[in-house]
Amino acid sequence: MATSVVLQKVEKRYGQLDVIHGIDLTIDPGEFAVFVGPSGCGKSTLLRMIAGLEEISGGALLLDNERMNEVTPAKRGIAMVFQSYALYPHMSVYKNLAFGLETAGYKKAEIEPKVRRAAQILQIEKLLERKPKALSGGQRQRVAIGRAIVREPRIFLFDEPLSNLDAELRVQMRVEISRLHRSLGNTMIYVTHDQVEAMTMADKIVVLNSGRIEQVGAPLDLYNNPANRFVAGFIGSPKMNFLNARIESVTDTGSTLNVCGNAIQLDRRLAGQAGQDVTFGIRPEHLALTEGGTVLSTVNVDLVENLGGATMLYATTPDNQALTIALDGQQKVERGTNVKASFDPARCHVFDATGKTI
Repeated sequence: MATSVVLQKVEKRYGQLDVIHGIDLTIDPGEFAVFVGPSGCGKSTLLRMIAGLEEISGGALLLDNERMNEVTPAKRGIAMVFQSYALYPHMSVYKNLAFGLETAGYKKAEIEPKVRRAAQILQIEKLLERKPKALSGGQRQRVAIGRAIVREPRIFLFDEPLSNLDAELRVQMRVEISRLHRSLGNTMIYVTHDQVEAMTMADKIVVLNSGRIEQVGAPLDLYNNPANRFVAGFIGSPKMNFLNARIESVTDTGSTLNVCGNAIQLDRRLAGQAGQDVTFGIRPEHLALTEGGTVLSTVNVDLVENLGGATMLYATTPDNQALTIALDGQQKVERGTNVKASFDPARCHVFDATGKTI
């Protein structure tokens, strides 16, 4: 049975320093939740508080509506996978998987089927007699995950588990962890600074910044409807373009923005006033060089990156602002040329001086 996780006004402080500021969050049973944000935002601290490795300074942690603040880590029914594999080098893979159960007092007859099942799920049956030094990075991470599976926990916690792997292995392990979640159905909480991992794995993304939640939602909800500039800039790769702009007029049926010296018509009423300075946001993949869209600006191409399946243009607007354009396929665009960047006004975003979406 999957477990729900509820944080109620949870705080963490070290002496006089507050690092987690009254977080409210609900993770439903069986959900794959990803905590994402820049270094130092509090995501790993929050994970360790759920695990019981950090004391909760204020508020309450509930697992299936049962308060856990004072419950020891061993009794919370949680298994944690860290960035470092932390395998015992002198033990075989089998012994590494079995060790936690042995110390918990399980009998040999109980341990073996649990180890064999975990090895089968992770496809490491042929590695059980090897020592960690004979394993690749991806294989070691599978063993570390297997060590969590054999404990049959209520909740899996992952603290940046793929950071030590190369790019190709990270992609492979993302797929395997997602498959593992579908297979087991447990509640999983995953911490990463990599928004690509968050977008591809999560049922629910929790965007953190300076110990506060900026936004919670499904990956595409955050991508399409960011609550503020921070979320808009953090979710999506390459990151969203931000340009200085000004509101020219607001009516009941639409708004006009001045962006790069051009008047841009929007078919929506902005929550702002005429003359107000704002930030205009547009994703690189929502820009095009084709006719038919609204022309944002004529820009000068500084650099062209031909990636095979996509072409990246790094350009400068007439008022010397940077603009990235992501084009599908192989496009013939020369460095140093001027091109017209167009877009669909329905796909742009506008932020006020505080960064809030308007």
